[in-house]
Amino acid sequence: MANVFQRLRQGLAVLALAGVIGCAPTFSNHGYAPTDAELDAIVVGVDSRASVEESIGRPSSTGVLKDGGWYYTSSRVKHFAYREDEVIDRQLVAISFDRRGIVSNIERFTLEDGRVIALNRRVTETGIKGVSFLRQMLGNIGRINLEDTLERDR
Repeated sequence: MANVFQRLRQGLAVLALAGVIGCAPTFSNHGYAPTDAELDAIVVGVDSRASVEESIGRPSSTGVLKDGGWYYTSSRVKHFAYREDEVIDRQLVAISFDRRGIVSNIERFTLEDGRVIALNRRVTETGIKGVSFLRQMLGNIGRINLEDTLERDR
């Protein structure tokens, strides 16, 4: 009988442990942003794109223009059971270059520096209401004058 209670106690302990482990949050990391120590090695006005690439690596994204900056981004996300994922840390390191490719500025932005931007959905409205493309194409069949078309080819 003591053996049954011991097994029951072990089973309850395993269930309790599984419950605690199942309720523990998990974290995922995305991207890479250099540390302050790595950025201290870069000298504004001296280092070039090549030396930045050598010391901290290529960025995850770059500016649109040829002389645009380099952007390193990282984020840490907390996942907890059925709740919505929560971004608990976000880093953006922006390194700007002048026309010669020399570092002109280094900035770090965090989650606290961010702001929510409302997206504006700008859609060009068509002047045609309730008429499909196919109906427009079929509607033009009767309007074609073959006589005018043949006279132009002569």
